[in-house]
Amino acid sequence: MTRAAAPGKIILLGEHAVVYGRPAIAVPVRQLQAVAHVEHLRDGRPNDVLIESRATGLGGWLSEMSADEPLARITGLALDRLGGLNGRSITVRVESEIPIASGLGSSAAVSVAVARAVSSYIGRPFDPAVVSELAFEVEKLHHGTPSGIDNTVIAFDRPVYFVKGSAPETLTVGATFDFLIADSGQASSTAVAVAHVRHRWEADRAALERVFDAIGGLVDRARTVFQGGRTKELGPLMDENQAHLEWLGVSSPDLDRLIRAARAAGAYGAKLSGGGMGGHMIAAVPEGGATPIVEAVQAAGAAHVLTTRVEP
Repeated sequence: MTRAAAPGKIILLGEHAVVYGRPAIAVPVRQLQAVAHVEHLRDGRPNDVLIESRATGLGGWLSEMSADEPLARITGLALDRLGGLNGRSITVRVESEIPIASGLGSSAAVSVAVARAVSSYIGRPFDPAVVSELAFEVEKLHHGTPSGIDNTVIAFDRPVYFVKGSAPETLTVGATFDFLIADSGQASSTAVAVAHVRHRWEADRAALERVFDAIGGLVDRARTVFQGGRTKELGPLMDENQAHLEWLGVSSPDLDRLIRAARAAGAYGAKLSGGGMGGHMIAAVPEGGATPIVEAVQAAGAAHVLTTRVEP
């Protein structure tokens, strides 16, 4: 058996504007993992794959699945790049603890895990750039017009400064940054949120471009703060980014309530992360001082809370 894993992710700053060519910063969340197992199927069909996913209840042969099924798509793309199975039959089994439709990169993590597992099983492990490229093709099925940031940060498993269409820049941080991630309990669709912003952009491009420019400026300032290890300075930049996201109409009452609770309990700053309209919020918290903030967002109705750390 071959096993491969991929982390979740959070976007620190820049979501939505990143679709329009502005930068964004994202970091992996290694506490949450998607895992893919690949093994030889002794009595299977030659040159075919039995795909199983506990999370979605999917099960069946690759040859009988639609090309629009994401697991079939990533498996097929990986095998095409590798030159096929050469008469073998395998099973691909996927498990994920990353919540679906929550802004934590579940779909990209599953694709990355599958591409890694299949290529390792064949004996020709893909490098991160190839894994990211293949996962991006599947992200188009999930999100319509994705920026590419999810597959990039997850495939490289490093903090990244990302601009659509450019080579990603991995970031080295100057100090430990602690973050709280809280689930609003409200499912979110990145495709719906992206389409909402697209509609607003088409209706008033000048106004939306100004907002995207402002968000891009915050991201560039955050990169300097991140690399310089100035932990407290990141929070106000996140707060400003959240104000722009609220203006874009992609926050929600549940997210707003959690964000206010985190700030009142001592977070340096807080904002939604990902597409919005539900999903998760994140807060920059003092090192070793997350407990009262965790308790505050739980009291405000968070469905789940975890903390993550980005280290030098």
